Order: sequence, then C-alpha cells, then structure tokens
Amino acid sequence: MTTTLSPEQVARTTRVLIIEDDPSIAEAVRRVVAQQNGTGVVVADGRNGLRNFFEERPDLVVLDIGLPGMDGWEVLERIRDLSEVPVLILTAHDLEQDKVRGLTGGADDYLTKPFGIQELGARIQALLRRSQAAATASAEEPTVYRDGNLEVDWPAREVRVDGEVVGLTKLEFQLLQAFVRHPGQALATQQLLEQVWNDPFGIGPERVKFTVLRLRRKLGWQDDQKDVLEAIRGYGYRYTPVGSRTAP
Repeated sequence: MTTTLSPEQVARTTRVLIIEDDPSIAEAVRRVVAQQNGTGVVVADGRNGLRNFFEERPDLVVLDIGLPGMDGWEVLERIRDLSEVPVLILTAHDLEQDKVRGLTGGADDYLTKPFGIQELGARIQALLRRSQAAATASAEEPTVYRDGNLEVDWPAREVRVDGEVVGLTKLEFQLLQAFVRHPGQALATQQLLEQVWNDPFGIGPERVKFTVLRLRRKLGWQDDQKDVLEAIRGYGYRYTPVGSRTAP
C-alpha cells in the first residue's frame, strides 16, 4: 500500500527534480513521486539538472551520482552552495566511502541501486516531512538566540562568536540547533543522529564525534570552555549555556 501525503503536505511539497540518466530508473522514481501526489521532472545530465533546479526551485532533488559530464558530486556541491533543499542521492556502489562522501557533502539521504520501490517512496516521504517540519519550526522560533559570546540569527542562518561571523556547514548548523534547543539536557548520540542526520542506523556514531569536534573548534568551545559542551562518556553530549537565554 502506498501512503500519500496529507493535503497540507502536498500543497507545500509537490515538485521533485529527478537528475538521472538511466531512463528506466528515472521513470520508476517519477512514478513513485506521482503516487505520492507530487510532480516529478526528469533531467538526464548534471548541467541541465542544475539549470532546472535554479529556475524551478523544487522541493526535493533525487540525484544520481554517476551522471555523464558533470557528475552528481559536483551537482550536489553547487546545490549546497545556495540551497538547503533536501537531496536524496542514488549510487550504484554500495561503498561506505561513497555514502560518507555524499552525507558529508550535504546530501540528506542515499539509496544504493538496485533499490526497492517501497523503500524509495518511504525515504522521499520522510525527507519531505522533515523539510516541512523544519520550515514550520523556523517560522515559529524567535529570530535571534544569544548566549554569552554566541549569537545565532535563525532566519539568516548566521552564527557569530564575539561579534565575528563563523561559517558553519549545514550539518554543523543543525547540530548547534539541536544543542541550543535542549539546554542542560543530555542528548544521546542516537538522538543526535535522528535529529540532525535523520538516519540513526545508516551512519556510525563516529560521524557525530567528528562533527562535534569541528563545531567546537569553529565556536571556540575547546579546553577553556569545555563545560559549554560536555561529552558524556558512552552516551552523548550536554550543552550548558554560559549566559542568559533570550530564545527557546
């Protein structure tokens, strides 16, 4: 049985860009999108895929890595330069380094060919739900979060430390978001995988550790401020604000 999106979800998430050079796979993805009351647009190469992306602004991108000319890695990089739209990558190789490279590069999920139609549909639907939830949360949250020397402008997705702008990747920003929204709470590695990566089983816990290390370094949360983000051995992390909070 195919589960369809609610009318509210359909109204907000109807356009899916499918960048895939294999006609049979592209058609299969398009049919899954149609079954979920969405519209799938198929483009067979990376350059035209990017052109369509910037012209049409889809709600989700299904991206094949093995594209002719400009490959999927470069397409993903270009998309992430300017947009946070969910990206599901398709790869013909069940190699861990490909999965890690895709997720590190900003992809939200991945599927290895050949894949099942039901799994594809479930992953597409999960990404669309997550995107809608993020948009709703963003609309409801206060504009600016301040805590000691840290300032986060949510609408602008801008982070400042001691007044200086700090560049964070999408994952680093989402990880920071998870911490500041749960001050004083011990967050398990599993919880962070669910909240930030949306895949508690496909990624190893070391991924969280490495991203935390990068976030600490960029925000100055190192030895002299180690109580700000405490590592809980064998469990996860706890964020303890150093100043008064003016946001949730």
